[in-house]
Amino acid sequence: MSQALIAVVAGTLVGFLFSKVNLPVPAPPNLAGLMGIAGIMIGYWLGDKIQFF
Repeated sequence: MSQALIAVVAGTLVGFLFSKVNLPVPAPPNLAGLMGIAGIMIGYWLGDKIQFF
């Protein structure tokens, strides 16, 4: 099973459990926050691929 699918399944399970015990979700509450996290990941990936030194 791919890592992305495992991550989605695990995240869904954690989100479900958090909702059942009335805890706040440990993720940004809107699309802009999620896109910020995606931007960080893309920037990290680019920084790893592009060598300046």
